Amino acid sequence: MPIVIWILIALAGAAGWGVLALHRGETVSAAWLILAAVGTYLVAYRFYARFLGTKVFGLDPRRATPAERLNNGRDFIPTGRFVLFGHHFAAIAGAGPLIGPVLAAQFGYLPGVLWIVFGVVLGGAVQDFIILYGSMRRDGRSLGQMAKEEIGPTTGVIAMVAILAIMVILLAVLALVIVNALRDSPWGVFTLLCTIPIALLMGFWTKMWRPGKVTEATLVGLALLIAALIGGRYVAESATWAPYFRHGGVAIAWGIIVYGFAASVLPVWMLLLPRDYLSTFMKVGTVVLLAIGIILVMPPLRMPAVTGFIAGTGPVFAGKLFPFAFITIACGAISGFHALVSSGTTPKMIRSEADARLIGYGGMLMESFVAVMALCAATALDPGLYFSINAPLSALGGNVNAAVEAIREWGFVVTAEQIEAMARSVEEGSLLGRTGGATSLAVGMAQIFSGAFGPGLIALWYHFAIMFEAMFILTTLDAGSRVGRFMVQELGAYVWKPMGRTSWYPSIIIASALVVAAWGYFLIQGVMDPLGGINSLWPLFGISNQLLAAVALSVGTTILIKTGKARYAWVTLGPLVWLLAVTLTAGFQKIFAADPRLGFLSHAKATAAQVASGALDASKGARLIFNDRLDAVVAGLFILITVALVIASAREWVAVLTGRKPAVSGETPFVQTNYAVTPD
Repeated sequence: MPIVIWILIALAGAAGWGVLALHRGETVSAAWLILAAVGTYLVAYRFYARFLGTKVFGLDPRRATPAERLNNGRDFIPTGRFVLFGHHFAAIAGAGPLIGPVLAAQFGYLPGVLWIVFGVVLGGAVQDFIILYGSMRRDGRSLGQMAKEEIGPTTGVIAMVAILAIMVILLAVLALVIVNALRDSPWGVFTLLCTIPIALLMGFWTKMWRPGKVTEATLVGLALLIAALIGGRYVAESATWAPYFRHGGVAIAWGIIVYGFAASVLPVWMLLLPRDYLSTFMKVGTVVLLAIGIILVMPPLRMPAVTGFIAGTGPVFAGKLFPFAFITIACGAISGFHALVSSGTTPKMIRSEADARLIGYGGMLMESFVAVMALCAATALDPGLYFSINAPLSALGGNVNAAVEAIREWGFVVTAEQIEAMARSVEEGSLLGRTGGATSLAVGMAQIFSGAFGPGLIALWYHFAIMFEAMFILTTLDAGSRVGRFMVQELGAYVWKPMGRTSWYPSIIIASALVVAAWGYFLIQGVMDPLGGINSLWPLFGISNQLLAAVALSVGTTILIKTGKARYAWVTLGPLVWLLAVTLTAGFQKIFAADPRLGFLSHAKATAAQVASGALDASKGARLIFNDRLDAVVAGLFILITVALVIASAREWVAVLTGRKPAVSGETPFVQTNYAVTPD
């Protein structure tokens, strides 16, 4: 496009930021937030991403990719850029960009949108792009394999252990989010349960009964999905059927644990593939609907730009704006989990190096936009209603009237009638204390959808949003449990060689049980936490996820230095230094902070005092104390492992830059492509 068009786009984005920064009225339209974000994304993609692709990475469309050279029709398959963009986006866009911004909304909308937009431009998209580039140039190797080759074998094994541990926390937190959303909700539980036999039906349809008839199975699956959503309403209203589907958090958690184990051991065609396929339709369709709804309604942002909770007194989760806003919002700004995808299936399918900018950098920008829309949905809610949903019951006082007083003390006004009317409008008994972000996001989405497409359907829209979030999370759970199983088998082979046989059923059962038991333990711990679980587990997830991003950026920096691009190492070192500052500070505070709401060890000490005074049952107190100390140990191990990896990387950088070690890179030799060359 002519430069004048880009100047106008930049000015439009700047105007959006100016309004957000200078506005002092009661509300500001979400239109300005969307304008600021989109303007920034477009300029960053056109100029910064192109600079990275051409100057820093030296992408060459004449170079054959692993998909072309190693094409085997199974793992390495040349794929068109837009099809692969869709696959990559579906793989990286889990529940994180939806939930993190909703929780961080307690600080106001301005800190969240600044981190989401500028964090992705300078950090998240850069990480995804460089890891995709590095893996693509190394025959599609994984992040752990690249760490092993570029930094050292010991470092690679440590990285694999860290990745597995981080995945356990990730899966536990995402499961907790959906447990809190489905608690005491027969409509939601019924609809979600129906998706399992629907997926099984589609699997047998395309594999056994009507091989290759994907369109038929898709139409049947979507029709049954809509029927399950509508049928859930009648189940919830039935005095006979509703009790069978109304369950507390612990029962739902055990159901999800059993599902995770089954999804890990069953053949992939039976449940995982049809479920992912069905979820992709839900994911893409709902994101498009939400974008259209926000454009049509342009809801005002009712949450202040910045709240008083930046000082660390927030009821949703403890901690000050720095560092906790930057670990609460992980996916959407920067996420280490994405490095696993960018060094997983995507580099084995990319047809041309010219496509890497769209897929690596552009895919992360798209996820960031999803996070911005989630932030809009959350901050468009009345602040009093937002806190009545997201604060734990213990902080709200346990009932509606006590919640009204608690929220008034926090500086926001809401009435008992408003809280009860909101629950009635979505046909739920109560939404009080539904921590985790999923419920408030569903309410915000339902209000936007009903404003755009008809106010009489708000209950249906709410449960549609819950199903959308649940399918997001269960897709991550079943795929993550299976990936975790592969990692346990690979590591187990160092101890007992038969464990490394990924198709041996005893190995499958043992590895699946270990992985599911690990994340299931943390899930049950979170469900039984009197503070709602999110207060402890989401920061632990954020810390671990961002530490994994630090590992990925360390590997990326090593690749740049070893390929003679040390002068451009600032593109990865900048976000690496920021992430280390954020995560190490957050990790230290979560372990050692004196505030029991924040520090694991201080909470254990406070719990012990309650047990000693007789205010808390001894057996329950012992379990809470053990969990707090375990969380502290896990956070400490994550920190130590990451620091060790970064130090090992830095030693490698210094050795190469000072000439004490030759710059030997694992990059494969150049091979001319047989495809027609199309520049980016």
